[in-house]
Amino acid sequence: MIDMQKRAVVLLSGGLDSSTVLGLTVREGYACTALSFRYGQRHTVELERAATIARQFGSDHRVIDINIGSFGGSALTDEAMDVPTGGTQDGVIPPTYVPGRNTVFIAVALSLAEAIGAERVCLGINAVDYSGYPDCRPEYLAAYQTLADLASKAGLEGRGAVLTAPLLAMSKVDIVRAALDVGVPIGETWSCYQGGKEPCGVCDSCMIRDKALAEAGHPELTGPASPYHQG
Repeated sequence: MIDMQKRAVVLLSGGLDSSTVLGLTVREGYACTALSFRYGQRHTVELERAATIARQFGSDHRVIDINIGSFGGSALTDEAMDVPTGGTQDGVIPPTYVPGRNTVFIAVALSLAEAIGAERVCLGINAVDYSGYPDCRPEYLAAYQTLADLASKAGLEGRGAVLTAPLLAMSKVDIVRAALDVGVPIGETWSCYQGGKEPCGVCDSCMIRDKALAEAGHPELTGPASPYHQG
């Protein structure tokens, strides 16, 4: 039974990773508020999927409009930039990086957490199978926790929300297995950087996700356009 005094805010994009974090957090007994953002992304379909996932786990769902995408500088928000399909390169931050996105999102999540008395802010960031984003690293998370503890009344009183990233050191294959274990409807999640009706199967996010699904023994869960798909 959920202890209603035990609350968490979960950043939910509608993708595989954040949906898995929501499932894991619910299983730990937290009453979760799922928080999503309409930030100018081309793939707004992820917000529809986020709503579906939140309902699946019986969580409240809030969508905040904060159009950092209007600043430009990312292939996820600027239609004039192409979403890359050539894979990731070590040491190169890809054009799908959205300047300051996690920093802004976590700040809003911490505000919500303090307002509702949540003990945790749960994130789907991953430092293993990721695209080289600077805001998906453990040192980033540790530094942000220091800031959070200094910047809030709750933090100064020793009851600030703890930034929690259960997938941080997991491989993508292990994330797939965790998702299946907690009952994430993987077919309802959306990780594609494009905004079409079906996942493109060739962007970096699709390739990382679909490769892991195939390696985990579930090629049928990949998108129909994926080279890993087996229906």
